Amino acid sequence: MTETALGASVEATYATVANPRLGLLIPLVVACAFFMENLDSSIIATSIPQIAHSLGVGPLQLNVAITSYLLSLAVFIPISGWMADRFGTRTVFCAAIVLFTLGSALCGFSQNLWQLVLTRILQGVGGAMTTPVGRLMLLKSFPKSRLVTAMSYVTVPALVGPALGPLLGGLITTYASWRWIFYINIPIGMLGILLAARYFENYRSATPRRFDFLGFTLCGIGLAAVELCLDYAGRDVLPFWVEATILALGIAVLGLYALHARRHPDPAIDLRLFGIKTFRLAVLAGGLGRMGFASTPFLLPLLFQIAFGRTPLESGSLTFVIAIGSMCLKTAAPRIVRYCGFRTILVGNGIVVGLTTMSLAFLRPDTPYLAILGLLLVFGFLRSLQFTCMNALSYADLTGATLSKGTSIGSVGQQLSQSFGVAIGAMLLSAFVGSSGTVMTIGDFEVVFVLVGLLPIVSALCFLRLGSEDGAATSGHQARTGRRSAAQASDARKSPPSSSSPPATNSGGYAPDLAKANEKP
Repeated sequence: MTETALGASVEATYATVANPRLGLLIPLVVACAFFMENLDSSIIATSIPQIAHSLGVGPLQLNVAITSYLLSLAVFIPISGWMADRFGTRTVFCAAIVLFTLGSALCGFSQNLWQLVLTRILQGVGGAMTTPVGRLMLLKSFPKSRLVTAMSYVTVPALVGPALGPLLGGLITTYASWRWIFYINIPIGMLGILLAARYFENYRSATPRRFDFLGFTLCGIGLAAVELCLDYAGRDVLPFWVEATILALGIAVLGLYALHARRHPDPAIDLRLFGIKTFRLAVLAGGLGRMGFASTPFLLPLLFQIAFGRTPLESGSLTFVIAIGSMCLKTAAPRIVRYCGFRTILVGNGIVVGLTTMSLAFLRPDTPYLAILGLLLVFGFLRSLQFTCMNALSYADLTGATLSKGTSIGSVGQQLSQSFGVAIGAMLLSAFVGSSGTVMTIGDFEVVFVLVGLLPIVSALCFLRLGSEDGAATSGHQARTGRRSAAQASDARKSPPSSSSPPATNSGGYAPDLAKANEKP
Protein backbone atom coordinates (compact mmCIF):
# COMPACT_ATOMS: atom_id res chain seq x y z
CA MET A 1 0.00 0.00 0.00
CA THR A 2 1.40 3.41 -0.94
CA GLU A 3 1.99 6.13 1.62
CA THR A 4 -0.87 8.20 0.13
CA ALA A 5 -3.28 5.28 0.27
CA LEU A 6 -2.24 4.52 3.84
CA GLY A 7 -2.89 8.12 4.90
CA ALA A 8 -6.30 8.06 3.21
CA SER A 9 -7.11 4.79 4.99
CA VAL A 10 -6.20 6.26 8.38
CA GLU A 11 -8.27 9.42 7.74
CA ALA A 12 -11.26 7.29 6.77
CA THR A 13 -11.43 5.98 10.35
CA TYR A 14 -12.45 9.43 11.64
CA ALA A 15 -16.18 10.04 12.08
CA THR A 16 -16.11 13.34 10.19
CA VAL A 17 -14.55 11.67 7.14
CA ALA A 18 -17.03 8.81 7.11
CA ASN A 19 -19.92 11.26 7.58
CA PRO A 20 -19.03 14.72 6.17
CA ARG A 21 -22.10 16.28 7.80
CA LEU A 22 -20.44 15.75 11.18
CA GLY A 23 -17.58 17.99 10.03
CA LEU A 24 -19.87 20.95 10.69
CA LEU A 25 -22.19 19.57 13.38
CA ILE A 26 -19.50 18.53 15.88
CA PRO A 27 -17.65 21.90 15.87
CA LEU A 28 -21.01 23.68 16.04
CA VAL A 29 -22.05 21.84 19.21
CA VAL A 30 -18.64 22.34 20.83
CA ALA A 31 -18.71 26.01 19.79
CA CYS A 32 -22.12 26.50 21.46
CA ALA A 33 -20.74 25.09 24.72
CA PHE A 34 -17.65 27.30 24.50
CA PHE A 35 -19.86 30.30 23.74
CA MET A 36 -21.99 29.74 26.85
CA GLU A 37 -18.99 29.35 29.14
CA ASN A 38 -17.11 32.38 27.78
CA LEU A 39 -20.24 34.51 27.71
CA ASP A 40 -21.05 33.66 31.31
CA SER A 41 -17.60 34.67 32.53
CA SER A 42 -18.13 38.28 31.39
CA ILE A 43 -21.89 38.91 31.27
CA ILE A 44 -22.44 39.14 35.03
CA ALA A 45 -20.03 42.03 35.71
CA THR A 46 -22.26 44.65 34.07
CA SER A 47 -25.28 43.52 36.11
CA ILE A 48 -23.62 43.55 39.55
CA PRO A 49 -25.33 46.71 40.92
CA GLN A 50 -28.79 45.47 39.90
CA ILE A 51 -28.22 41.93 41.23
CA ALA A 52 -26.95 43.36 44.52
CA HIS A 53 -30.01 45.59 44.88
CA SER A 54 -32.36 42.69 44.08
CA LEU A 55 -30.72 40.35 46.59
CA GLY A 56 -30.37 43.03 49.28
CA VAL A 57 -26.57 43.05 49.53
CA GLY A 58 -23.79 45.51 48.73
CA PRO A 59 -22.35 45.50 45.19
CA LEU A 60 -18.89 44.51 46.43
CA GLN A 61 -20.30 41.40 48.04
CA LEU A 62 -21.25 40.18 44.56
CA ASN A 63 -17.59 39.58 43.77
CA VAL A 64 -18.00 36.18 45.42
CA ALA A 65 -20.52 35.24 42.70
CA ILE A 66 -17.75 35.78 40.13
CA THR A 67 -14.84 34.28 42.07
CA SER A 68 -16.79 31.15 43.06
CA TYR A 69 -17.47 30.44 39.37
CA LEU A 70 -13.84 30.98 38.35
CA LEU A 71 -12.51 28.99 41.31
CA SER A 72 -14.73 26.00 40.56
CA LEU A 73 -13.53 26.15 36.95
CA ALA A 74 -9.92 26.05 38.13
CA VAL A 75 -10.40 23.26 40.66
CA PHE A 76 -12.32 20.87 38.39
CA ILE A 77 -10.31 21.28 35.16
CA PRO A 78 -7.67 18.65 36.16
CA ILE A 79 -10.28 15.92 36.66
CA SER A 80 -12.00 16.46 33.30
CA GLY A 81 -9.48 14.53 31.20
CA TRP A 82 -9.59 11.51 33.51
CA MET A 83 -13.40 11.51 33.50
CA ALA A 84 -13.45 11.56 29.68
CA ASP A 85 -11.04 8.61 29.56
CA ARG A 86 -13.03 6.72 32.18
CA PHE A 87 -16.65 7.40 31.17
CA GLY A 88 -16.36 8.52 27.54
CA THR A 89 -16.26 11.92 25.84
CA ARG A 90 -19.95 12.01 24.88
CA THR A 91 -21.13 11.03 28.37
CA VAL A 92 -18.96 13.61 30.13
CA PHE A 93 -19.66 16.37 27.59
CA CYS A 94 -23.43 15.91 27.87
CA ALA A 95 -23.24 15.73 31.67
CA ALA A 96 -21.17 18.93 31.69
CA ILE A 97 -23.73 20.83 29.61
CA VAL A 98 -26.54 19.48 31.82
CA LEU A 99 -24.76 20.79 34.93
CA PHE A 100 -24.03 24.13 33.31
CA THR A 101 -27.60 24.58 32.02
CA LEU A 102 -29.14 23.48 35.32
CA GLY A 103 -26.81 25.82 37.18
CA SER A 104 -27.83 28.67 34.87
CA ALA A 105 -31.53 28.07 35.54
CA LEU A 106 -30.97 27.93 39.30
CA CYS A 107 -28.87 31.12 39.18
CA GLY A 108 -31.85 32.89 37.65
CA PHE A 109 -34.13 31.60 40.43
CA SER A 110 -31.74 32.63 43.25
CA GLN A 111 -33.37 34.61 46.06
CA ASN A 112 -30.26 35.41 48.10
CA LEU A 113 -26.50 35.70 47.70
CA TRP A 114 -25.62 32.22 48.93
CA GLN A 115 -28.08 30.55 46.59
CA LEU A 116 -26.45 32.46 43.74
CA VAL A 117 -22.96 31.46 44.88
CA LEU A 118 -23.82 27.76 45.16
CA THR A 119 -25.49 27.67 41.76
CA ARG A 120 -22.54 29.54 40.21
CA ILE A 121 -20.28 26.81 41.59
CA LEU A 122 -22.51 24.25 39.85
CA GLN A 123 -22.10 26.23 36.62
CA GLY A 124 -18.34 26.26 37.11
CA VAL A 125 -18.16 22.48 37.55
CA GLY A 126 -20.00 22.04 34.25
CA GLY A 127 -17.87 24.64 32.49
CA ALA A 128 -14.64 23.08 33.79
CA MET A 129 -15.45 19.82 32.01
CA THR A 130 -16.97 21.35 28.88
CA THR A 131 -13.92 23.10 27.41
CA PRO A 132 -11.17 20.42 27.73
CA VAL A 133 -13.52 17.57 26.80
CA GLY A 134 -14.82 19.58 23.83
CA ARG A 135 -11.27 20.04 22.57
CA LEU A 136 -10.62 16.33 23.07
CA MET A 137 -13.75 15.56 21.04
CA LEU A 138 -12.39 17.59 18.12
CA LEU A 139 -9.02 15.84 18.32
CA LYS A 140 -10.73 12.44 18.25
CA SER A 141 -13.17 13.35 15.45
CA PHE A 142 -10.94 15.11 12.91
CA PRO A 143 -7.75 14.05 11.11
CA LYS A 144 -4.85 16.43 11.56
CA SER A 145 -5.25 17.72 8.00
CA ARG A 146 -8.71 19.10 8.91
CA LEU A 147 -8.12 20.02 12.53
CA VAL A 148 -7.19 23.66 11.92
CA THR A 149 -10.47 24.29 10.09
CA ALA A 150 -12.44 22.64 12.91
CA MET A 151 -10.62 24.67 15.55
CA SER A 152 -11.34 27.88 13.65
CA TYR A 153 -15.07 27.19 13.90
CA VAL A 154 -14.72 26.83 17.67
CA THR A 155 -12.39 29.80 18.20
CA VAL A 156 -14.83 32.39 16.83
CA PRO A 157 -17.56 31.93 19.47
CA ALA A 158 -14.89 31.66 22.16
CA LEU A 159 -13.80 35.18 21.17
CA VAL A 160 -17.29 36.54 20.55
CA GLY A 161 -18.64 35.33 23.93
CA PRO A 162 -16.49 37.60 26.14
CA ALA A 163 -16.95 40.45 23.65
CA LEU A 164 -20.74 40.25 23.71
CA GLY A 165 -20.94 39.63 27.46
CA PRO A 166 -20.80 43.22 28.78
CA LEU A 167 -23.01 44.62 26.00
CA LEU A 168 -25.61 41.83 26.22
CA GLY A 169 -25.59 41.97 30.01
CA GLY A 170 -26.18 45.72 29.94
CA LEU A 171 -28.96 45.39 27.37
CA ILE A 172 -30.78 42.65 29.30
CA THR A 173 -30.40 44.38 32.66
CA THR A 174 -31.61 47.73 31.32
CA TYR A 175 -34.68 46.51 29.46
CA ALA A 176 -35.56 43.23 31.23
CA SER A 177 -34.37 41.53 34.43
CA TRP A 178 -30.85 40.49 35.42
CA ARG A 179 -32.20 36.94 35.80
CA TRP A 180 -32.36 36.62 32.00
CA ILE A 181 -28.57 36.79 31.74
CA PHE A 182 -28.71 33.22 33.08
CA TYR A 183 -31.95 32.08 31.47
CA ILE A 184 -30.55 32.66 27.95
CA ASN A 185 -28.24 29.67 28.48
CA ILE A 186 -31.17 27.27 28.86
CA PRO A 187 -32.26 26.93 25.18
CA ILE A 188 -28.64 26.89 23.98
CA GLY A 189 -27.76 24.20 26.51
CA MET A 190 -30.77 22.03 25.71
CA LEU A 191 -29.98 22.16 22.00
CA GLY A 192 -26.36 21.27 22.72
CA ILE A 193 -27.36 18.26 24.84
CA LEU A 194 -29.68 16.89 22.14
CA LEU A 195 -27.14 17.31 19.33
CA ALA A 196 -24.22 15.91 21.36
CA ALA A 197 -26.22 12.85 22.43
CA ARG A 198 -27.24 12.27 18.80
CA TYR A 199 -24.02 12.87 16.87
CA PHE A 200 -21.03 12.51 19.24
CA GLU A 201 -19.07 9.28 19.49
CA ASN A 202 -18.35 8.09 23.05
CA TYR A 203 -14.55 7.86 22.89
CA ARG A 204 -12.95 6.41 25.99
CA SER A 205 -9.59 4.96 27.00
CA ALA A 206 -9.23 1.19 27.14
CA THR A 207 -6.91 1.55 30.15
CA PRO A 208 -7.69 4.86 31.94
CA ARG A 209 -4.96 6.02 34.29
CA ARG A 210 -5.54 6.17 38.03
CA PHE A 211 -6.53 9.66 39.07
CA ASP A 212 -4.89 11.39 42.04
CA PHE A 213 -8.02 11.98 44.12
CA LEU A 214 -6.07 12.79 47.30
CA GLY A 215 -4.06 15.47 45.52
CA PHE A 216 -7.20 16.80 43.84
CA THR A 217 -8.93 17.11 47.24
CA LEU A 218 -5.95 18.79 48.92
CA CYS A 219 -5.65 21.31 46.07
CA GLY A 220 -9.34 22.10 46.13
CA ILE A 221 -9.47 22.67 49.90
CA GLY A 222 -6.31 24.78 49.95
CA LEU A 223 -7.30 27.00 47.03
CA ALA A 224 -10.86 27.44 48.34
CA ALA A 225 -9.53 28.54 51.75
CA VAL A 226 -7.16 31.12 50.24
CA GLU A 227 -9.93 32.41 47.95
CA LEU A 228 -12.35 32.73 50.88
CA CYS A 229 -9.86 34.88 52.78
CA LEU A 230 -9.31 37.14 49.77
CA ASP A 231 -13.05 37.50 49.24
CA TYR A 232 -13.74 38.64 52.78
CA ALA A 233 -10.50 40.30 53.84
CA GLY A 234 -11.06 43.75 55.36
CA ARG A 235 -14.88 43.58 55.23
CA ASP A 236 -15.61 42.79 58.89
CA VAL A 237 -17.65 39.77 57.79
CA LEU A 238 -15.51 37.34 59.76
CA PRO A 239 -13.43 38.02 62.88
CA PHE A 240 -9.77 38.60 62.10
CA TRP A 241 -8.68 35.46 63.95
CA VAL A 242 -11.08 33.37 61.87
CA GLU A 243 -9.72 34.82 58.61
CA ALA A 244 -6.14 34.23 59.78
CA THR A 245 -6.96 30.64 60.77
CA ILE A 246 -8.60 29.89 57.41
CA LEU A 247 -5.66 31.41 55.53
CA ALA A 248 -3.14 29.42 57.58
CA LEU A 249 -5.18 26.27 56.99
CA GLY A 250 -5.25 26.91 53.23
CA ILE A 251 -1.50 27.49 53.04
CA ALA A 252 -0.82 24.40 55.18
CA VAL A 253 -3.03 22.21 52.99
CA LEU A 254 -1.34 23.51 49.83
CA GLY A 255 2.00 22.73 51.50
CA LEU A 256 0.80 19.18 52.13
CA TYR A 257 -0.14 18.93 48.47
CA ALA A 258 3.36 20.04 47.46
CA LEU A 259 4.83 17.20 49.55
CA HIS A 260 2.29 14.77 48.12
CA ALA A 261 3.01 15.84 44.53
CA ARG A 262 6.74 15.20 44.96
CA ARG A 263 6.07 11.57 45.91
CA HIS A 264 3.15 10.73 43.63
CA PRO A 265 4.11 9.31 40.20
CA ASP A 266 1.23 11.11 38.43
CA PRO A 267 -0.08 13.98 40.62
CA ALA A 268 -3.25 15.92 39.80
CA ILE A 269 -1.11 19.03 39.20
CA ASP A 270 2.50 18.18 38.41
CA LEU A 271 4.59 20.83 40.17
CA ARG A 272 7.78 19.52 38.58
CA LEU A 273 6.93 21.47 35.46
CA PHE A 274 7.76 24.66 37.35
CA GLY A 275 11.40 23.62 37.03
CA ILE A 276 11.17 24.83 33.41
CA LYS A 277 12.03 28.54 33.48
CA THR A 278 9.75 29.73 30.69
CA PHE A 279 6.78 27.79 32.08
CA ARG A 280 7.46 29.01 35.63
CA LEU A 281 7.66 32.66 34.64
CA ALA A 282 4.65 32.50 32.31
CA VAL A 283 2.40 30.89 34.93
CA LEU A 284 3.60 32.56 38.14
CA ALA A 285 4.78 35.99 37.00
CA GLY A 286 2.11 35.98 34.31
CA GLY A 287 -0.50 35.11 36.94
CA LEU A 288 0.41 38.26 38.86
CA GLY A 289 -0.25 40.34 35.76
CA ARG A 290 -3.50 38.50 35.06
CA MET A 291 -4.73 39.45 38.53
CA GLY A 292 -4.42 43.10 37.60
CA PHE A 293 -6.08 42.54 34.23
CA ALA A 294 -8.99 40.64 35.82
CA SER A 295 -9.63 43.36 38.38
CA THR A 296 -10.34 45.99 35.74
CA PRO A 297 -13.48 44.48 34.08
CA PHE A 298 -14.90 44.02 37.57
CA LEU A 299 -14.17 47.60 38.68
CA LEU A 300 -15.20 49.47 35.53
CA PRO A 301 -18.97 48.65 35.63
CA LEU A 302 -19.05 49.78 39.26
CA LEU A 303 -17.26 53.01 38.33
CA PHE A 304 -19.54 53.75 35.38
CA GLN A 305 -22.84 52.83 37.04
CA ILE A 306 -22.38 53.82 40.69
CA ALA A 307 -19.82 56.65 40.58
CA PHE A 308 -20.74 58.06 37.13
CA GLY A 309 -24.48 57.26 37.23
CA ARG A 310 -24.61 55.63 33.78
CA THR A 311 -27.13 52.93 32.84
CA PRO A 312 -26.10 49.25 32.57
CA LEU A 313 -26.42 49.50 28.77
CA GLU A 314 -24.09 52.52 28.65
CA SER A 315 -21.66 50.76 30.96
CA GLY A 316 -21.74 47.58 28.89
CA SER A 317 -21.23 49.46 25.63
CA LEU A 318 -18.09 51.03 27.10
CA THR A 319 -16.50 47.89 28.55
CA PHE A 320 -17.49 46.02 25.38
CA VAL A 321 -14.70 47.93 23.61
CA ILE A 322 -12.04 46.11 25.67
CA ALA A 323 -12.97 42.86 23.92
CA ILE A 324 -12.93 44.60 20.54
CA GLY A 325 -9.37 45.74 21.22
CA SER A 326 -8.47 42.16 22.15
CA MET A 327 -9.90 40.82 18.90
CA CYS A 328 -8.01 43.43 16.87
CA LEU A 329 -4.77 42.05 18.28
CA LYS A 330 -5.30 38.51 16.99
CA THR A 331 -4.11 39.16 13.44
CA ALA A 332 -1.22 41.42 14.45
CA ALA A 333 0.15 39.30 17.32
CA PRO A 334 2.34 36.87 15.30
CA ARG A 335 4.12 39.69 13.48
CA ILE A 336 4.66 41.71 16.66
CA VAL A 337 6.03 38.71 18.57
CA ARG A 338 8.25 37.68 15.67
CA TYR A 339 9.71 41.16 15.38
CA CYS A 340 10.20 41.95 19.09
CA GLY A 341 10.54 38.60 20.86
CA PHE A 342 9.00 37.52 24.16
CA ARG A 343 11.32 39.35 26.55
CA THR A 344 10.92 42.76 24.95
CA ILE A 345 7.13 42.52 24.76
CA LEU A 346 6.51 41.01 28.19
CA VAL A 347 8.68 43.62 29.90
CA GLY A 348 7.90 46.71 27.81
CA ASN A 349 4.26 46.03 27.06
CA GLY A 350 3.65 44.87 30.63
CA ILE A 351 4.83 48.22 32.00
CA VAL A 352 2.77 50.14 29.44
CA VAL A 353 -0.41 48.18 30.14
CA GLY A 354 0.12 48.73 33.87
CA LEU A 355 0.40 52.48 33.30
CA THR A 356 -2.68 52.33 31.07
CA THR A 357 -4.58 50.67 33.93
CA MET A 358 -3.46 53.48 36.23
CA SER A 359 -4.66 56.07 33.72
CA LEU A 360 -8.23 54.83 34.27
CA ALA A 361 -8.03 56.71 37.58
CA PHE A 362 -8.31 59.97 35.62
CA LEU A 363 -11.71 59.15 34.10
CA ARG A 364 -14.52 61.50 35.12
CA PRO A 365 -18.29 61.64 34.43
CA ASP A 366 -17.69 64.45 31.94
CA THR A 367 -14.85 62.67 30.12
CA PRO A 368 -15.81 62.55 26.42
CA TYR A 369 -17.38 59.25 25.42
CA LEU A 370 -14.96 58.82 22.52
CA ALA A 371 -11.97 59.40 24.81
CA ILE A 372 -13.12 56.59 27.13
CA LEU A 373 -13.72 54.31 24.16
CA GLY A 374 -10.25 55.05 22.79
CA LEU A 375 -8.54 54.40 26.11
CA LEU A 376 -10.37 51.11 26.67
CA LEU A 377 -9.69 50.02 23.08
CA VAL A 378 -5.94 50.55 23.61
CA PHE A 379 -6.15 48.81 26.99
CA GLY A 380 -7.86 45.80 25.40
CA PHE A 381 -5.23 45.59 22.64
CA LEU A 382 -2.27 45.81 25.04
CA ARG A 383 -3.83 43.40 27.53
CA SER A 384 -4.49 40.84 24.78
CA LEU A 385 -0.89 41.14 23.54
CA GLN A 386 0.37 40.39 27.04
CA PHE A 387 -2.04 37.44 27.36
CA THR A 388 -0.98 36.03 24.00
CA CYS A 389 2.73 36.20 24.81
CA MET A 390 2.32 34.69 28.27
CA ASN A 391 0.23 31.83 26.92
CA ALA A 392 2.67 31.09 24.10
CA LEU A 393 5.69 31.33 26.39
CA SER A 394 4.20 28.85 28.87
CA TYR A 395 4.24 26.10 26.20
CA ALA A 396 7.48 27.13 24.48
CA ASP A 397 9.73 24.57 26.15
CA LEU A 398 7.24 21.80 26.90
CA THR A 399 7.75 18.49 25.09
CA GLY A 400 5.11 15.98 24.04
CA ALA A 401 5.37 14.19 27.39
CA THR A 402 4.72 17.35 29.41
CA LEU A 403 2.47 19.28 27.02
CA SER A 404 -0.78 17.75 28.28
CA LYS A 405 0.07 18.37 31.93
CA GLY A 406 1.31 21.87 31.14
CA THR A 407 -1.94 22.70 29.35
CA SER A 408 -3.94 21.62 32.39
CA ILE A 409 -1.77 23.58 34.84
CA GLY A 410 -1.84 26.63 32.56
CA SER A 411 -5.64 26.54 32.41
CA VAL A 412 -5.88 26.19 36.20
CA GLY A 413 -3.44 29.07 36.69
CA GLN A 414 -5.38 31.36 34.36
CA GLN A 415 -8.69 30.73 36.13
CA LEU A 416 -7.11 31.14 39.57
CA SER A 417 -5.42 34.41 38.67
CA GLN A 418 -8.70 35.79 37.33
CA SER A 419 -10.51 34.71 40.49
CA PHE A 420 -7.84 36.18 42.76
CA GLY A 421 -7.80 39.37 40.66
CA VAL A 422 -11.52 40.01 41.11
CA ALA A 423 -11.17 39.29 44.85
CA ILE A 424 -8.24 41.71 45.16
CA GLY A 425 -10.11 44.46 43.30
CA ALA A 426 -13.13 44.05 45.59
CA MET A 427 -10.93 43.88 48.69
CA LEU A 428 -9.08 47.10 47.82
CA LEU A 429 -12.28 48.96 46.98
CA SER A 430 -14.03 47.75 50.14
CA ALA A 431 -11.08 49.02 52.19
CA PHE A 432 -12.02 52.57 51.13
CA VAL A 433 -15.82 52.40 50.96
CA GLY A 434 -16.65 49.90 53.72
CA SER A 435 -18.00 46.38 53.62
CA SER A 436 -21.40 47.38 52.22
CA GLY A 437 -19.91 49.18 49.26
CA THR A 438 -23.08 51.19 48.72
CA VAL A 439 -21.42 54.62 48.59
CA MET A 440 -18.53 54.73 46.14
CA THR A 441 -16.81 57.93 45.14
CA ILE A 442 -14.53 58.65 42.22
CA GLY A 443 -11.69 59.17 44.68
CA ASP A 444 -12.03 55.58 45.92
CA PHE A 445 -11.59 54.24 42.41
CA GLU A 446 -8.58 56.48 41.75
CA VAL A 447 -6.48 54.80 44.43
CA VAL A 448 -7.66 51.30 43.54
CA PHE A 449 -6.82 51.64 39.84
CA VAL A 450 -3.33 52.85 40.73
CA LEU A 451 -2.77 49.91 43.08
CA VAL A 452 -4.20 47.39 40.61
CA GLY A 453 -2.00 48.86 37.86
CA LEU A 454 1.07 48.00 39.90
CA LEU A 455 0.43 44.27 39.47
CA PRO A 456 1.17 44.12 35.69
CA ILE A 457 4.23 46.32 36.24
CA VAL A 458 5.66 44.02 38.92
CA SER A 459 4.85 41.08 36.67
CA ALA A 460 6.69 42.74 33.78
CA LEU A 461 9.80 43.28 35.90
CA CYS A 462 9.83 39.55 36.72
CA PHE A 463 10.16 38.84 32.99
CA LEU A 464 13.55 40.57 33.02
CA ARG A 465 14.84 37.15 34.05
CA LEU A 466 14.10 35.90 30.53
CA GLY A 467 17.02 35.61 28.18
CA SER A 468 16.78 36.77 24.59
CA GLU A 469 16.91 33.12 23.49
CA ASP A 470 14.11 31.91 25.80
CA GLY A 471 11.08 30.87 23.78
CA ALA A 472 12.83 31.91 20.57
CA ALA A 473 11.76 28.81 18.67
CA THR A 474 8.14 29.66 19.38
CA SER A 475 8.28 33.41 18.74
CA GLY A 476 10.47 33.13 15.62
CA HIS A 477 12.44 36.17 16.79
CA GLN A 478 15.72 34.34 17.36
CA ALA A 479 15.29 32.46 14.08
CA ARG A 480 15.52 35.72 12.16
CA THR A 481 18.73 36.57 14.00
CA GLY A 482 19.96 33.08 13.24
CA ARG A 483 19.37 33.51 9.51
CA ARG A 484 21.41 36.70 9.54
CA SER A 485 24.19 34.81 11.33
CA ALA A 486 23.97 32.05 8.75
CA ALA A 487 24.35 34.56 5.95
CA GLN A 488 27.34 36.10 7.73
CA ALA A 489 28.88 32.66 8.22
CA SER A 490 28.35 31.88 4.54
CA ASP A 491 30.05 35.12 3.53
CA ALA A 492 32.92 34.35 5.87
CA ARG A 493 33.42 30.93 4.28
CA LYS A 494 33.47 32.49 0.80
CA SER A 495 36.06 35.12 1.74
CA PRO A 496 39.72 34.12 1.97
CA PRO A 497 40.93 33.48 5.54
CA SER A 498 43.19 36.05 7.12
CA SER A 499 45.74 35.67 9.84
CA SER A 500 43.28 37.11 12.35
CA SER A 501 40.46 34.77 11.37
CA PRO A 502 39.33 32.14 13.93
CA PRO A 503 39.94 28.46 13.20
CA ALA A 504 37.70 26.85 10.65
CA THR A 505 36.15 24.57 13.26
CA ASN A 506 34.88 27.58 15.21
CA SER A 507 33.49 29.38 12.22
CA GLY A 508 31.54 26.30 11.29
CA GLY A 509 30.24 25.81 14.84
CA TYR A 510 27.09 27.77 14.09
CA ALA A 511 25.59 25.09 11.88
CA PRO A 512 23.93 22.71 14.38
CA ASP A 513 22.28 25.52 16.36
CA LEU A 514 21.10 27.25 13.21
CA ALA A 515 19.59 24.03 11.94
CA LYS A 516 17.58 23.68 15.15
CA ALA A 517 16.51 27.32 15.11
CA ASN A 518 15.33 27.08 11.53
CA GLU A 519 13.49 23.80 12.08
CA LYS A 520 11.53 24.72 15.22
CA PRO A 521 9.62 27.76 13.94
